[in-house]
Amino acid sequence: MTTAVRPTAAADWRALGTSVRLVTTDPALLDSCNLLLARQLAEVDATCSRFRADSELSALDDTAGRPTRVSPLLAEALAVALRAAEATDGAVDPTIGSALEALGYDRDFTLVQEDDRPVRLTVRRVPGWRRIHLDRATGTVTVPSGIRLDLGATAKAWAADRAARTLAEAAGCGVLVSLGGDTAVAGEPPTGGWRIRVQDITGPVDEAPAQGPYATIGLHSGGLATSGTAARHWRRGEHTLHHIINPDTGLPVHTPWRTVSVAAANCADANAASTAALVKGRGAERWLTGLGLPARLVTTDGTVVTTPGWPVSSTTRTTTPPEATP
Repeated sequence: MTTAVRPTAAADWRALGTSVRLVTTDPALLDSCNLLLARQLAEVDATCSRFRADSELSALDDTAGRPTRVSPLLAEALAVALRAAEATDGAVDPTIGSALEALGYDRDFTLVQEDDRPVRLTVRRVPGWRRIHLDRATGTVTVPSGIRLDLGATAKAWAADRAARTLAEAAGCGVLVSLGGDTAVAGEPPTGGWRIRVQDITGPVDEAPAQGPYATIGLHSGGLATSGTAARHWRRGEHTLHHIINPDTGLPVHTPWRTVSVAAANCADANAASTAALVKGRGAERWLTGLGLPARLVTTDGTVVTTPGWPVSSTTRTTTPPEATP
């Protein structure tokens, strides 16, 4: 008896300042799914972007601590961010907006890279997620004066989860949505699961990286996320900076990990855990093990560490590249 191989079709483009990849197990439904995905991501951008003056998130900057009614979409995004903060003991904190702006990350990343004006690095603890009050019953949020929110650590992964679930239900087929490497799957997967390559060096999805460790795994459900310190880095004067912030200092985190990949029940949880592992630094593998999350951590010298449950790959390579980019 032979098992028919389920065909797939893929589309690649850009949105939310990052790469977008959509794969469906029914090629005939790819275009309609891609149109629906584009609409969903446009809604997320208009609601959650820190870089748009007209976004709903930016409007909270002027509320001066007053309870403010927000859309169900923003309420959901904020709930995911606050849940991630609580689950990671504050390692992933949505009140880092001002810290990122002080480092020069105050616009779309392609523009940030072109600006090399020096900045003054000041140690300052971020305000803290517990100061944000979200009332789901009334649909209101209270953001104290002076706090700038940033949902970059959670919004893309949440958007991938939301889109994969919606598209699979609408199309009745298997769907994979990847936003900058934050990957969510829903519906019936291809035979053997969705084949996903986890790597340090960014490159074409159909080509194995020329350098660096990588592994190919099969994902049947849930989500997979990789976080790293070199994917988004920029120069400011004599400093090389990145976007993973230590809430205790308000500065880019110093971590022994180059990248951390985590699989979880959904992409939002996977991304929160992978980002938190970078912030927690040494001992993060024990923290992830305690949570029962399969993970793959790569040190700055290229050593690969995995936690229980991470699959053994038949296409694993462990060489040390000159830099790391998830």
